[in-house]
Amino acid sequence: MTKSGILIVPEYRPHHGGGHLCRCITLACDLRASGRAAWLFLPPDARTENLFQSMNFNPQWRITNEEIANSGQIEFVIMDRFQTPREELSRWKKIAPVIGIDEGGKSRDSFDFLIDILVPEKTGVPKANISSVSLLKFPPKPLPQKRPAGDVLKVLITFGQEDSAGLGQKTARALSATDGIDITLLRGALAKGESEYPPNVRVIEAIPMLAEHLGEYDLVVTHYGITAFEALYARTMVLLASPTAYHAKLAKAAGFITFNPRIHLTETRRHGVKANGKIHLTEARRHGGGKKNLQITARDNYLDKLKGHCEELAARYGLDKECASLANLCGGFSPQVHRHCPVCGEDAPVNSVCRFSDRTYRRCKICGVIFMDRNCPPPIEYEKEYFFESYKRQYGKTYLDDFPNIKAEGKRRLKIINSILRAKKSGKDRSLLDIGCAYGPFLDAAREEGFSPAGIDPAQDAVRYVQEELAIPAVQGFFPNSPLPSSRPYDAVTLWFVIEHFTDLKAALTEVKKIIKPGGILAFSTPSFSGVSGRFSIRRFLSASPADHFTIWSPSMCKKALALYGFKVKKTASIGHHPERFPLLGKLAKSKKSPLYKLLLAISKIFGLGDTFEVYSKFHHTPNKCTRERVDE
Repeated sequence: MTKSGILIVPEYRPHHGGGHLCRCITLACDLRASGRAAWLFLPPDARTENLFQSMNFNPQWRITNEEIANSGQIEFVIMDRFQTPREELSRWKKIAPVIGIDEGGKSRDSFDFLIDILVPEKTGVPKANISSVSLLKFPPKPLPQKRPAGDVLKVLITFGQEDSAGLGQKTARALSATDGIDITLLRGALAKGESEYPPNVRVIEAIPMLAEHLGEYDLVVTHYGITAFEALYARTMVLLASPTAYHAKLAKAAGFITFNPRIHLTETRRHGVKANGKIHLTEARRHGGGKKNLQITARDNYLDKLKGHCEELAARYGLDKECASLANLCGGFSPQVHRHCPVCGEDAPVNSVCRFSDRTYRRCKICGVIFMDRNCPPPIEYEKEYFFESYKRQYGKTYLDDFPNIKAEGKRRLKIINSILRAKKSGKDRSLLDIGCAYGPFLDAAREEGFSPAGIDPAQDAVRYVQEELAIPAVQGFFPNSPLPSSRPYDAVTLWFVIEHFTDLKAALTEVKKIIKPGGILAFSTPSFSGVSGRFSIRRFLSASPADHFTIWSPSMCKKALALYGFKVKKTASIGHHPERFPLLGKLAKSKKSPLYKLLLAISKIFGLGDTFEVYSKFHHTPNKCTRERVDE
């Protein structure tokens, strides 16, 4: 390995099929073709046989041991392992962020991000970050199905590269005794041993670019997996037989019709699709008596039903439209993940709170903070547009239009700060640093209240306004990595709706501890996951959380978390009350003048159900150690 890139780890063990391996080989080739460096991890004993050659995979893109992979050159790992052992996943997570594809094992929730392509949404627990069958690699466009002339049904039987359950042979024998069927059995490159097949079954080992040829058949019999959806995409009918109970579970959840090749040809069943989704292809024989026309009519009636069902499935999974690209999706990832809690430093928890397409939330079991991992950096820049167009879309006015209201709010906050400081100092002896000062409304209020204020903000236009229009010291940059306006310690440090934006909050709070005086005040405001919105539906609350909010707090966790840095909480204030967000009754409380609105507002204030809150804490210099008592769920 000479440069950083993506490492792909497929399922390669015997008796686990070849579909995972083929998908990973294709993904590696596609990533390479798009310009992303990608490698395939396969131990020396992994059976690849002729797959590399048949799939145009360069063997030099293969890594054979984890020591090479652990060379610091891996951006992230993609695992397509079917059911990944927990210990193996832990090893890869020490190397880089890990993305799981169609993970069905007990360690599923331990993956940083999950992509379900073949795992139906109703069986994927927890729900994946991204779930879409359309991420399979399909031909540029499905070829029109070419039905043979006459009464012959052209059938392809394929159960992957390995077919360890021998379903191909069993299905071929079950169907070979049925009149009017032309059978091709795709044996698979990794299938072991020789078998005897009925003389009317055509047996081949490989069909290059199989997905591009599925439209040439009337019916494909396979197991739940990639080929089943490729056949739907090609507008070809599909029947599934299941080698394992897990395959059967997935097939049922996905809505496919299943076929049991073990049923004897002499059995008869009621014609058509059964309620349980199982069929017997030879049931047309029940019309018997050598009456070929009746057999053909019965068979065609059944096939019409099967075709309609497959068309419905294709539409359900969006296979009747242009599909996405797994390589393009993964190639655009640049994951940001936490291996430790960003507040207290404890090991990150295994289980997630919830997952969305671009992020995963987890909650620390020790300090209680909810923190976010992202598969890409947030698409937000803290420049002029952030305070004007974006702010106006959310609040109906620009930040500068809202300046007087924010300043008035700042005066209320300063009264609380002053009451805690109880400083005998007057005039400009009381210093204050506002981190994320924006255009300076709080700084302006602090100056009027007798503080000597200064600010720092990443937005250059905002800093220019503070310097030139307000004549208050300010610097442009990101705390804690940029120089401050002054090297002296501060009596107060404030972060109004800023603390949630830090990707490394531990470093930020550690720096605050260094620049604040003993007895100084740390005050901040932030969204609360224990407000009415979070209590009603934490998933809905977090789904609306901005893309750059990396930590989500609650008032109850602040005492324990801030004590780690030597701060003692003196006051918390629940703000951001929204009676209209109450479950059930909130729909009836739209008007602020209504009695119900006033009642719900009173309840929200009494029980601290605001969706945001403020914290005022005092620095006592000696931090407390974090106890390992778990927070309440």
